[in-house]
Amino acid sequence: MHTHHGFLRVAAASTDLRVADPAFNAARTLELLADAEKQGVNLAVFPEMGLTGYTCGDLFHSTTLPHAAAIELHQLVTQARGVFRGVAVVGLPVAVDGQLFNAAAVFHAGDLLGVVPKSYLPNYKEFYDARYYSPAANAVSREVRFGSRPVPFGTDLLFACSNLPDFVLGVEICEDLWAPVPPSSVQALAGATVLANLSASNEVIGKGGYRRELVGGQSGRCLAGYVYAAAGVGESTTDLVFGGHHLIAENGTIVAEAPRFRPGNQFLVADLDLDRFRHDRMQSNTFNDARRDFAEPFRRVPFGLEVSPREPKLLRAVDAHPFVPKDPATLKDRCDEIFHTQLAGLAKRLHHAGTPAVSIGVSGGLDSTLALIVTCKTMDALGVPRDRVKAVTMPGFGTTSRTKGNAHALMTALGISAREADIRAICLDQMKALGHSPFGLPLDGESVESLSEKLRHLPADRRNDLVFENVQARVRTSLLMNSGFVIGTGDLSELALGWTTYNADHMSMYNPNVSIPKTLVKFLVTWAAENEFDGDARRTLLDIAATPVSPELLPTSATGEIAQATEATVGPYELVDFFLYHTLRWGADPAKVLFLASHAKFGRDYTPAEVRDWLRVFLKRFFANQFKRSCLPDGPKVGSVSLSPRGDWRMPSDAVAAAWLVGIDGKDKD
Repeated sequence: MHTHHGFLRVAAASTDLRVADPAFNAARTLELLADAEKQGVNLAVFPEMGLTGYTCGDLFHSTTLPHAAAIELHQLVTQARGVFRGVAVVGLPVAVDGQLFNAAAVFHAGDLLGVVPKSYLPNYKEFYDARYYSPAANAVSREVRFGSRPVPFGTDLLFACSNLPDFVLGVEICEDLWAPVPPSSVQALAGATVLANLSASNEVIGKGGYRRELVGGQSGRCLAGYVYAAAGVGESTTDLVFGGHHLIAENGTIVAEAPRFRPGNQFLVADLDLDRFRHDRMQSNTFNDARRDFAEPFRRVPFGLEVSPREPKLLRAVDAHPFVPKDPATLKDRCDEIFHTQLAGLAKRLHHAGTPAVSIGVSGGLDSTLALIVTCKTMDALGVPRDRVKAVTMPGFGTTSRTKGNAHALMTALGISAREADIRAICLDQMKALGHSPFGLPLDGESVESLSEKLRHLPADRRNDLVFENVQARVRTSLLMNSGFVIGTGDLSELALGWTTYNADHMSMYNPNVSIPKTLVKFLVTWAAENEFDGDARRTLLDIAATPVSPELLPTSATGEIAQATEATVGPYELVDFFLYHTLRWGADPAKVLFLASHAKFGRDYTPAEVRDWLRVFLKRFFANQFKRSCLPDGPKVGSVSLSPRGDWRMPSDAVAAAWLVGIDGKDKD
């Protein structure tokens, strides 16, 4: 079955309700189901007592109202057959065994699948549920008769889609969510992946925020989707006001929220990612172990879902920069938290080592800058003079005047021990000893200056020499290792790509940047400039943040500019980090990553072919370079994605990418 890359379209809806008028409310519900069909909705959830209204009071004790609601439910289920192909959940009073229950009816394709009663009845302050209804625990029968056939009845029901196994529906009603152990928790442990809540939660000051936290938190604890449909302004306002606060959440995050206090029919639609629930549940032994303690037998009611036709547009936001919050205040808080996490990790390591002098290479680029300012602030926190930071800038054949100038300016502004070590002569001697002719140029009789001049005038198509690059990288690390406790500088994105020279910038005694993606590094440096430093240090940091990313291992151009743009080789880092996030955090397959990328708004427009090509590059590099990640130095985890071989990521170094490459377009099999 085509499931649109694992996305299930859900809706929380409320009608332009009339209190105690089931016929009117059922007709409005049918209208909304027709709207849901047009939008390709697979699951539509309506509020608590949506067929009668929640605020009917003692009218619930009459024979008329529950009977009328039952008749209208039968009509609604029958009429919805040709209107809505998805699953619908509506609320109504249900009389069983001489008791009245506040219940949710689940129906699909003209069939009433089951009825779930409310477990916990609030009977405090403004609530009087126990005056009207019996709790689910008091039920005697396990079936209720609607029309001529018995229908499953109880809180032990899960509704399982036979042709979409990752869609299993659990249902609870309003106060159930407020209980210490909500029924949805047990439903999730029994296999429910999508949880529906039919609610009539009234509005008072501050309750909206609490409700939002409650729904988001429950979806996170249950590793599930949560669809919360609240009674709207059509309810009686004798004492209470209802706002129609619909919420749709996924794995702890609110993905859609309706504005409150809107008149008329209300409809909130979003796409839930079923793949994410499966991925996180497979990873979480805590979730699966909890089944031992809370396992309860559930009856599974099967149904087959016919997916409604719909546009390929995804009804949820796809963040092009998932590691970088859009909201400025959130981004500021995130940077503050990460920076001080880095600082705390490095401080512990240095304190344990006896606060030795530290050695760090400073290139004038983003990564080394971030590591350097973290190191300086760590020394301040430890009460150690900054002159114990032994910083070295090591210009080579690809170093530009801008990065070299910024390296010196920053070291001076920070008040650390600084020196310059031109590595070109050492590299030249090593290449001569190896008998290596860089770019095919003979080295006999060449001086550093004459070689540098020739290299600057190399044509672009000849600027490719891995030995030439590696010699420089390893010379730099050798000098640092001979100077003391080395602070690493490489970031998460480089590790994913293998964009690091083995036993060179790949190695250190501790790396505070190890789990920070490249797209976030620039914002961290900018945040630190604006919040932790001032004067010349701030000005230099801001200029470094604006410098193009380059390892500067290949010769500069004839005019002295950067000739080796990293992103021209490995891909734009915004794409790299997008691929990294969805592939590692959520286990998304390549086809889904491409689908998500087509809905994201990146810094510039990429053609589908460009995104596909860069994803292919990412996957090939990721698989080919696990051997570098298998022996990483220590460093702090700061976010949801980490490549530490001791923590989040264990992978054989000789794994192949063939299955993933085929998944891109069915052509690559190398």
